Amino acid sequence: MSANTSPSGQQTTTAASNDATHDSAFLKACRREPVPHTPVWFMRQAGRSLPEYLKVREGIAMLDSCMMPELVTEITLQPVRRHKVDAAIYFSDIVVPLKAIGIDLDIKPGVGPVIAEPIRTRADLARLRDLTPEDVPYVTEAIGMLTAELGATPLIGFAGAPFTLASYLVEGGPSRNHERTKAMMYGDPQLWADLVDRLAEITGAFLKVQIEAGASAVQLFDSWVGALAPADYRRAVLPASAKVFDAVAPYGVPRIHFGVGTGELLGLMGEAGADVVGVDWRVPMDEAARRVGPGKALQGNLDPAVLFAPTPAVEAKTREVLDAAAGLEGHIFNLGHGVMPSMDPDALTRLVEYVHEQTAR
Repeated sequence: MSANTSPSGQQTTTAASNDATHDSAFLKACRREPVPHTPVWFMRQAGRSLPEYLKVREGIAMLDSCMMPELVTEITLQPVRRHKVDAAIYFSDIVVPLKAIGIDLDIKPGVGPVIAEPIRTRADLARLRDLTPEDVPYVTEAIGMLTAELGATPLIGFAGAPFTLASYLVEGGPSRNHERTKAMMYGDPQLWADLVDRLAEITGAFLKVQIEAGASAVQLFDSWVGALAPADYRRAVLPASAKVFDAVAPYGVPRIHFGVGTGELLGLMGEAGADVVGVDWRVPMDEAARRVGPGKALQGNLDPAVLFAPTPAVEAKTREVLDAAAGLEGHIFNLGHGVMPSMDPDALTRLVEYVHEQTAR
C-alpha cells in the first residue's frame, strides 16, 4: 500500500493502490479483465443466516451494532471465513448516514427503518445537513481494521441510493406502493429534485469516507427504484444517482449499481455511471448484457429462493446463470437479491465451491 492524496485533499491509503487486492478475481472481473475463476459474493452474506452472526448480535440493536468497529469487523469477516467468498461487504445499513447527520430514525425488527419526522416540505430539507468524516469515525476505524485482516480479499463499501433513501424519508418507513414518494415526485418536482440532490451529496460523502479508509469497490443499492417507469427514472432519479457516482469517480475504484425489479431500468442504471450493473433474477444475464450495452461488467443473478431446493437443483440453476453469462466481458456471480435469514449457510458454502470449480480457467 502507498499513501495517496485523495480528492478531498487528505493523505490516505486507498485500496485502489493496494497491490494485494488489485489482482483479486473480484476486482479483475469488475475491470472486465481475464479471471482465474468467476468471483462470488452475496448481498446480505453477513447476517441473519449465520448462527455466529446471531450470537455476536444478541441483545444489540441494529443501528448500535453498525457503530461498533470491532463488532462490524467480526460480522463482515464471518462469511469470508465460512463461505470463502471472493469479496467482503462492509456490514452497515443504508440509513446509517442519515442517522449520523441527526435524522431521528430507528430500525424496527420485522419492519425496517422508521423515520420519526418524515421529510415532506421544503422546510424539512434543512434537516439534511452535509455529512463529514467526523460524523462516522466508527466507519473509518472499522474499515482500517478490516483491510488489515482481509489482506488480498477486497472490501466492498456501500450506500443507499438517493431514490431509496428519499422513499424512506418521505414515507416515514418501508412502503409497498410509494404513494407519498410519487406524489412529491410528480406533484412538486422541484422539491423532489432538491431532496434527491441533497441525498446524493450525503451519499457521495459517505462512500468517500469508505474508500479513503480502504474499501476496494463500492455498491450503490437502489432497493426500491424498480417501482418506477424508465421515463420517470431518467427524469427524476438518474441525475442524482449520477452525482453519487461522479463524486467517487476520481478514486478509480469500481462502482456497482443494484436495484430490485429493475429489468426495465438496466440500461439507465449503467448510464448513471456504474462500472458494474447488478441484475436481479428476473432477467437472464445474456439479455441483461444486451440491455446494458458494452463496456460494463455485470453482477448476478441466481434467484435466492433456489437455495432452498436440493443441491442438484441448485447446481442446475447455477449452471443456467453461468451459461447465460459465459459471453460477458466481466461477470461477478451473486444472488439476484440478498441472502434470506432462513437460508442454510452450508448451501451458500457449496454454491461458492461449485461456481469456483465450474469456472476455473
